[in-house]
Amino acid sequence: MTMLAEVPPPLKRLFERLDFALQPKRQALTLLLSHWANRRGSAIAPRPEDIDFAPIEEQEGPVAFTYRVGDKGRDYSLMSGGKALEPLLGSCEPGSGLMDAPHPRNAVRLRRLFETVRRTGEPVVAEFTLTEHGLDVARVEIVAAPLSDQGSNVDAILGGVAIRPVGESRYLQRLHLEHPHPSRREAFGPVVFALGASRAFGERVGRYLDLPLASLEERDFEDGEHKTRPLVSVRGCDVYVIHSLHGDRMQSPNDKLCRLLFFIGALKDAAAAHVTAVVPYLCYGRKDRQTKARDPVTTRYVAELFEAVGTDRVITMEAHNVAAYQNAFRCDTEHLDANGLFASYFLPKIGGELVAVISPDLGGAKRAEAFRERLEKMLGRPVSKGFIDKHRSMGQVTGEIFAGEVDGRIVIVIDDLISTGTTMARVATACRAHGAKRIYVAATHGLFTGGAEALWREPAIDEVVVTDTIPPMQIDPAIVRNRLVVIDAAEIFAEAIERCHDGGSITELLTIDTAESHRGPH
Repeated sequence: MTMLAEVPPPLKRLFERLDFALQPKRQALTLLLSHWANRRGSAIAPRPEDIDFAPIEEQEGPVAFTYRVGDKGRDYSLMSGGKALEPLLGSCEPGSGLMDAPHPRNAVRLRRLFETVRRTGEPVVAEFTLTEHGLDVARVEIVAAPLSDQGSNVDAILGGVAIRPVGESRYLQRLHLEHPHPSRREAFGPVVFALGASRAFGERVGRYLDLPLASLEERDFEDGEHKTRPLVSVRGCDVYVIHSLHGDRMQSPNDKLCRLLFFIGALKDAAAAHVTAVVPYLCYGRKDRQTKARDPVTTRYVAELFEAVGTDRVITMEAHNVAAYQNAFRCDTEHLDANGLFASYFLPKIGGELVAVISPDLGGAKRAEAFRERLEKMLGRPVSKGFIDKHRSMGQVTGEIFAGEVDGRIVIVIDDLISTGTTMARVATACRAHGAKRIYVAATHGLFTGGAEALWREPAIDEVVVTDTIPPMQIDPAIVRNRLVVIDAAEIFAEAIERCHDGGSITELLTIDTAESHRGPH
């Protein structure tokens, strides 16, 4: 056996195991070496044409390959077995040079191994770990054995490779073994970070992806300044940073936005190929136009900040004004909604009863209509609609016009967010006065500013349903009285990340029947 301490330093850096004991751990490689030994006989090595690994691959799958030693031994050209090498080297055609492979570091490993075989004239077994963005993703075992045309020189190399993903990761197994890609970014999947208070949400997203969150350091200094840096390499990677920009007891939206922007800048400085800000709740979305003289258009300013640090894409859910969100950014934007989640939740509650979808103001009419159409499609029967007029100025909400048929019906009041809850309470009161049977209030983002006491004091509301884009931390459980339901939105974000990384369709994602497509975290 050749121990690593006995081999040259370059080999120590490339392999965790290197020996001539011919005891591979994987059965397929043992069968391949046995076949080589049987064909060898008393010669220095069998001829390339004497090797037939088809029976082994019929039993074990693609594992074997052969390379021809190039002129003057400077390179090696692939003779056969490119399929077995794809997870390691990327796509290689017969006749292609080893050092022309898409993954040069692994090509260097093979070349060093081949040189060892040519120098010793004996087969060798080696092992190493594939590591990307700081994570061990697969264990690789390789055998290499000499082949000779005339029985005197090593003219070709017979090799075998077995790759085992670390753990039971179906996600990594699919990426590395079934769909290998030539680029580093595509070959090893997305790199996902989650900052601060969004880590719990990020971990749920990671479980749906079957992918652990990448490590980072968040450090606060005594003077109130801070820094955040990745603790893994992101060079050439497709990176996603999850951070919901709502205020909480520890940090304001400004604090969170600043931390996110600085971290994206650090990722771009660290040579990340592509950085996507995954922002379940995007702050300053309500100030998307001038309503008074010299008003700021804060949505546009926030977009410019993201672009200034090099953000390539922004993903958010239920922006206050979708058109303003999409027009504010020059980088790519993806907009998700919770319509499928809400429709799937309400279906069993509706049953065979009549139902109406109400918008709390004219500005949200398109949002409510999109949800109504989704619910109508899933129910397979008509769903009524309506709205109540609302005008907000100087912090005061006014408006008394109500339109819609709600008498004897289940009513679902739908909006993008709940802040103080006064709007939803007013709408629920109006719906009850017009004869609504049961009233559900639904919003993607539950800010519940100041505890939203007006919402919980309103007896007309039977249930409040929100997603977990914002943790409901500001609510007194004694006031809620079991009327709050929080729906998991992590799966939609996981699907969006996966589709963005793989080039899939976000539009298709938003039309899937959530009740049928739910896959559950791994």
